[in-house]
Amino acid sequence: MTNPIIVPLDVPDRSSERRLLNRLADSVEIVKIGKQLFTSEGPDSVRIAHAYGKRVFLDLKYHDIPNTVAEAVRSAATLGVWMLNVHVSGGGPMVQAARKASDGAGSSPLLIGVTVLTSLDDELWRDVFGDTGRSIESQVVHMARVACQWELDGVIASPQEVAAIRNACGTDPPSVTPGVRPSASGDDQRRTMTPGDAIRAGADYLVIGRPITEAADPAGATRAILEDIETARVAASAR
Repeated sequence: MTNPIIVPLDVPDRSSERRLLNRLADSVEIVKIGKQLFTSEGPDSVRIAHAYGKRVFLDLKYHDIPNTVAEAVRSAATLGVWMLNVHVSGGGPMVQAARKASDGAGSSPLLIGVTVLTSLDDELWRDVFGDTGRSIESQVVHMARVACQWELDGVIASPQEVAAIRNACGTDPPSVTPGVRPSASGDDQRRTMTPGDAIRAGADYLVIGRPITEAADPAGATRAILEDIETARVAASAR
């Protein structure tokens, strides 16, 4: 895989989606469709991205009772998406029902597990869950181990936990890392890292949104980030 960047199509409607896809040109191979666009345009949002030749990561973070999640995964698979996700915190029966539904679909999309959202830091984690005795990093590593046991195809975690996941779980599961930023930003991501550092830590796919989609030249911004990634890969291979 030469281009690990996943660009979110966080736009309100299909017209905005087409405009962004046109501006991304051929610099991006994978796009992410989340709750905003899918709620507005539904399956048509996926079909439009496919018409532009993109692989689609359907980021709806399923988290419900096992049967409901299984049926949602089955429906998503009929759209021909490349990847979709479930919350690991939904528990074994839910994840395994989703796994069975994905495996039974003709297109068999990759099924990955959400660990801890990158909008949380240790303080916010304690606000929600109390003093569990676990840091976010230890919780993410625990959930990654569970994801492996439940035969998920990968995990979503912040780039700050990738190295710890690799140490605990080896090369599997592959990691998808939101919170990747070329430089510091004031947005709602808390646990962030630069693209080069994320690759050096062992990340497989990098979700990079606003630094690309809000750039004056999204395709040019993507190419600059890819250069940083390639530099990191070369440095890593030279070790």
